[in-house]
Amino acid sequence: MSDKPQLKKRTGLGKGLSALLEDTTPGQLATDAVSDNVLVGRIHEIPLEQIEVNPFQPRTEFDRNALEELAESIRVQGIIQPITVRQLEPSRYQLISGERRLKAAKLAGLTHIPAYIRTANDQQMLEMALIENIQREELNAIEIALSYQRLITECHLKQEELGERVGKNRSTVTNYLRLLKLPPDIQAGLRDRKLTMGHARALINIDNVEEQLTIFKKILEEEWSVRKTEDAVRALLTKPEKRKTIQKTTAANPEIIQLQNRLSNRYGTRVQVSRNEQGRGEIKIPFFSDEDLNRIIELLEQP
Repeated sequence: MSDKPQLKKRTGLGKGLSALLEDTTPGQLATDAVSDNVLVGRIHEIPLEQIEVNPFQPRTEFDRNALEELAESIRVQGIIQPITVRQLEPSRYQLISGERRLKAAKLAGLTHIPAYIRTANDQQMLEMALIENIQREELNAIEIALSYQRLITECHLKQEELGERVGKNRSTVTNYLRLLKLPPDIQAGLRDRKLTMGHARALINIDNVEEQLTIFKKILEEEWSVRKTEDAVRALLTKPEKRKTIQKTTAANPEIIQLQNRLSNRYGTRVQVSRNEQGRGEIKIPFFSDEDLNRIIELLEQP
């Protein structure tokens, strides 16, 4: 995919990164030659040799052809979107975002590059690098899920906060994180784009790994659509023997079984209710598509 610099401002995920870069000056067009006493928030022309890469950058591979394309565009048009750096000491900077532009600028033979200079601690550096990585359109679903998980575990973000950072609602974030519970073979299939996010969301609802892998193989061998996969999963989960297995997990509690049946009938999908001896437990309501989720939400919101 061509990744030439664009004049048009990105939307969606850019909201989260903009929030992290809030101490820069939006729309600042003037550039300044860098000095030892730089002004944070302005654009400066910085020597490439004074910039080191971001050690928290989660991306390690860059397409050589795409870099050459970008380098040629830079030779013709220059750097349209400045990179962002933090100052470590006089005449020494560390990249926050824009590693592709930095690499392409070197290929294009530039000696200086326009850059925003801002302050950032190590955690902010990691957070910004991960969010910029998520903004890449060519990321597969597993790469996005892993980046979300790192933002939660390493940057100590809650799912609601993460959703705000990346411009996604919480249910979308949750759907991606659930992918990491799939078996390695299915995660690899997602990574290699052998199946879609829709296929994976259906497979997540199956508790048994062997059954997940059986349907996964059929998706690949018979080129099942998402709808056919959802139908197969639904048929599997509504088999009498499957219902019987589910009922056994409730310790044959007739009240729990009755509640499960009532909820399953109301929501039109298999609902699982589990409860321990202390009275704590959970209710699981699976869904098979965005439409199915919206249908369940509407039912939940009804008085």
